[in-house]
Amino acid sequence: MGEKVAADGIDLADRERYRRKLHNCLEALHRLLVEKRFDRPRNLMGLEIELNLAGADGLPRMMNSQVLERIASGDFQTELAQCNLEVNILPHRLSGRVLDQLAEELRTGLGYAERKAREVAARIVMIGILPTLHANDLTAASLSENDRYVLLNDQMRAARGEDFALDIRGVEHLVSRSPSIAPEAACTSVQLHLQVTPGRFAAVWNAAQAIAAVQVAVGANSPFLFGRELWRESRPPVFQQATDTRSPELQAQGVRPRTWFGERWIDSAYDLFEENVRYFPPLLPVCGAQEPLRILDEGGVPDLAEMVLHNGTIYRWNRPVYAVADGVAHLRVENRVLPAGPTITDVIANTAFYYGLVRALAEEPRPVWSRLPFAAAARNFDTACRYGIDATLDWPRPGRAGGIAEIPAVRLVRKELLPLAARGLDAWGVEPADRDHYLGIIDERCRRRGNGASWQAAAFHHARRQGLDRDAALAAMTRRYSELMHAGQPVHTWPVAWPVSARSAVPGPREAATEGA
Repeated sequence: MGEKVAADGIDLADRERYRRKLHNCLEALHRLLVEKRFDRPRNLMGLEIELNLAGADGLPRMMNSQVLERIASGDFQTELAQCNLEVNILPHRLSGRVLDQLAEELRTGLGYAERKAREVAARIVMIGILPTLHANDLTAASLSENDRYVLLNDQMRAARGEDFALDIRGVEHLVSRSPSIAPEAACTSVQLHLQVTPGRFAAVWNAAQAIAAVQVAVGANSPFLFGRELWRESRPPVFQQATDTRSPELQAQGVRPRTWFGERWIDSAYDLFEENVRYFPPLLPVCGAQEPLRILDEGGVPDLAEMVLHNGTIYRWNRPVYAVADGVAHLRVENRVLPAGPTITDVIANTAFYYGLVRALAEEPRPVWSRLPFAAAARNFDTACRYGIDATLDWPRPGRAGGIAEIPAVRLVRKELLPLAARGLDAWGVEPADRDHYLGIIDERCRRRGNGASWQAAAFHHARRQGLDRDAALAAMTRRYSELMHAGQPVHTWPVAWPVSARSAVPGPREAATEGA
């Protein structure tokens, strides 16, 4: 979630000073871009995965501090709620056998974390939304012990001025209210970072926005929340509503939500940082020690701490990142579209598809964003979240004829996008064996029309047909998911039916502040 901050109280002078420094940061960023003071191309990528903790019964376990104490590794960190962890993989050069290397590092790291979690009767579950979560599991009391989370929750509550409301109509209808931002913690994702030069940033970000819907369609893994079956990828509507600081009146006026797809293609990384400052009031007005313009005048490279902190409170699905490493500034595109899981192999397949496709599309002489209206890309994203692998998307027709066609996502991926992704991985210098193995997994998902979300829904209904009530069926499905996740075979090979035993009953009654159709 970003840097630690102290929750010591904020007054009006703090906000005025912070706003001044935000604008100074923007001016400094503009100068850095004009003076071309950014790192050279290094083809570096990074990977973060947010994780859930559950017990052997499939129910959430609020004990990340105990698990992290036993893991004792800087690669693992807290996330918003006590049932969440995050694992960070060091940056890698996109070349050679990098995909297999990433898979092996994740197997080693998550295997170790799983052994340590079991010491306190917990399990690591890599899934977009833990299906057994109920509304009363995610309250202010369940937030992790971190000053930033406390301050962020307090500031978002104050900005909204009333309870946060979830109202999502999918397969079923969920209505839930919360006095805190804790329901956001239900959403766990994979975050893919790509370091790019300023000159390539706009093309890479535009390409990432154009394919966000396709990523969701093939990778959806979050069909349940608080006992209700919603969208195939429910994280985006949950995240937007759980962090929505707008009152209903501000929503009616068209004020932008802090969880935002965006509204236009861009020409420069500066466009996104400037929009973030122009449209969104600061939530964490905590000033750093540096004066960015003075640092620049002295020949140094400023950390732009205020802009970085502000940027971390605006939840774009493709987020711009500014950072300084070894005294040199660099820019990254952070892709936040994908849910966690189902398996390490699936995560790396999604990773390969993204990096290959974004490279190929960013280098096309007639780029897709010059032929696809931005509003269509935003509608595609919404459609893919609702229907997952069964979505039909708008996409530019090939050839000179032009125009937009409606095409099933699976056909678009198999006929047009997988060959492009393969070409992009070749351009990165990824070994053909890695390329073919991981892109082949995406192809098989599309051929069988199955991903994590479709498996979860089918397995849940299988358990219901075996006579289990709703909570027991969700718990049984979650346990089965965890078993198959740790076995490691990709999700398109998972059998839906399995013997459901009496052990599947959930221990004890649970209350949930939800309504359903």
